[in-house]
Amino acid sequence: MKMISGFVDTYLKLNAAEAEIFQTEIAKFEPVKQEIVMEIVTSWELQGIQKGKLELVMRQLNRKVGALTPELEETIRQLSTNQLEDLAEALLDFTNVGDLVAWLNAIE
Repeated sequence: MKMISGFVDTYLKLNAAEAEIFQTEIAKFEPVKQEIVMEIVTSWELQGIQKGKLELVMRQLNRKVGALTPELEETIRQLSTNQLEDLAEALLDFTNVGDLVAWLNAIE
């Protein structure tokens, strides 16, 4: 599933018309196959949401506390979606990278 998802993300970027055709074709499948395809699509959407949240939090942190070490970046990349959302709120109160480190230590 990850390989298919990676392929689609890289090579099959659908515009609005193509997405509509895709949905029309899925509707022609028997219900069991529709569910399987939609599970794949849902996983792509969830991965996209996670990636978008991660990118936004990283940009906000770089602006708020300055450049992060590769170790801190990797720690943040390992956070769950809920943890990223919590970090997005918490970082509004950060004044330096020490605040980020303290926050990360508190969630472990």
